[in-house]
Amino acid sequence: MKQIEVVAAIIRKGERIFATQRGYGEWKDWWEFPGGKMEAGEAEEEALKREIREELSAEISVDGLLCTVEYDYPKFHLTMHCYLCSLLTDALHLNEHEAARWLAKGELDSVQWLPADWQIIEKLKS
Repeated sequence: MKQIEVVAAIIRKGERIFATQRGYGEWKDWWEFPGGKMEAGEAEEEALKREIREELSAEISVDGLLCTVEYDYPKFHLTMHCYLCSLLTDALHLNEHEAARWLAKGELDSVQWLPADWQIIEKLKS
């Protein structure tokens, strides 16, 4: 089975968490945490900062590893390193996503998350 390794930013502002809606591909319209694939030789935290610059035109601080999710999708195995992050810039621009929301803990169930992201949601709710 194909292996994909990615990083994801759990961006927090106060008690809210930033969620993005995919605008393309097989999982179009599903919600996820921003991030993406690491490039060869790239450290996880550097990959995450790069991905957030590319996807949201924003700068973040990487505050710490929340968890690593292992999930089997039908066509590939995903390893997702999930980091708690804070914004260093105020503005966010959606360069790749269809929509975005700041969700309070009680609102996390209000969107259709990608299957692998549910492990993160359960951690954030507890």
